[in-house]
Amino acid sequence: MKDVSGELAVQGGLKVYSRPVVLLLSATFILTVARALALPYLVVYFSQAFGLGVTDIGLVVGGALIVSSVLGVYGGFLVDRFSNYRILLGAATLFALAFAVAYQVASLVPFIIAIVVVNLSYAVIDIAVKSGIGFLVTADKRASVFSMKYTLTNVGYAIGPFLGVLCAKISPGLPFAVSALIGVAFVVLYSGMGERLPRGEGVARPNNDFARVLVHLVRNYRLVCFTIGGILSAIVFGQFTAYLSQYLIVTSTAENTYNIINYLVTTNACVVIGLQYLVGSRINQGNLFRMLMLGMLFFVVGLMGFCYAQTPVVWVLAMIVFTVGEIIIIPVEYLFIDYIAPEDMRGVYYGAQNLSNLGAALGPVLCGVALSLYAPQAVFYMLSMCVVVASLFYFLGSRRER
Repeated sequence: MKDVSGELAVQGGLKVYSRPVVLLLSATFILTVARALALPYLVVYFSQAFGLGVTDIGLVVGGALIVSSVLGVYGGFLVDRFSNYRILLGAATLFALAFAVAYQVASLVPFIIAIVVVNLSYAVIDIAVKSGIGFLVTADKRASVFSMKYTLTNVGYAIGPFLGVLCAKISPGLPFAVSALIGVAFVVLYSGMGERLPRGEGVARPNNDFARVLVHLVRNYRLVCFTIGGILSAIVFGQFTAYLSQYLIVTSTAENTYNIINYLVTTNACVVIGLQYLVGSRINQGNLFRMLMLGMLFFVVGLMGFCYAQTPVVWVLAMIVFTVGEIIIIPVEYLFIDYIAPEDMRGVYYGAQNLSNLGAALGPVLCGVALSLYAPQAVFYMLSMCVVVASLFYFLGSRRER
């Protein structure tokens, strides 16, 4: 086994991206492609294969995301108790098997369970990658590595659906089979090249049981504040295409909705891929809160741009501003959690942060309610209020001493 501890002492320049770090980032990219290849077409597959209506599909997809997010806290607990190498291999194996089951089964309940397991496995892999980065990379370099991770995630989400379309044209269930094969390929790759990371001096595996860990998390004022702030901010950016589609359907035609959403998705992907690393590498422990507030400001300006947009050009400009907020917020949230997490509980803290996915699931629901009760533009004022309240919780958490 290669000793990587010596690499931790020298992390200037390219040494930041040592072999273990590159492998962790590769896990993010490869498994994101596998997930994005199949999951965007769940709505169509549920409809074609199982005859579900739109309302039932929304409940099933949203419910699967919520269940996997909650169970992800326990996944973080396991990351702290076992080596990253074993966790990544185990979770990736489960990821591949779940996709294989989804491809094979013809009954609704087993299929839903398989999708929950896919989302849960992916969440555990994501937690293990972030925990590994926290161990391997010094604090002053983590923002740039987290930004690179998020960039690769977005590249994966750009590539995956394109491959999914090609597979779905051959057979509706083929994307699930290909995702399973990609998962198997990663397991084979990582089992041969992955490295068992050594623990730092004086850092032991936690002996507390899960119940005690949960009590610790709930009592941690800063973590609670950051988690609530993360849930509220995820309402805004977690599934922005969903609530923008809802708004556009109400205020314009289906054709215009399709065209505008295409422009916005493309714009978002280009800005994230082009600017994420450039912006993220300028974030550090000394400017975390200032950058966070700047990101929130970009969100509000972008939302107000959406509110008053009448032409595609204005929509695109508003999306550029909105996306800059997104590429600031993501690494800042990672670093906040990284900063407050005890060395031996990094995984479970990231698992708690993963609860922000609850906000992503709630966003379209809240916006749908707002659209049914108020004038359409009220959606963006509601979302702006979420940004303001999230900023308040971030402020409260950042001002409390560790």
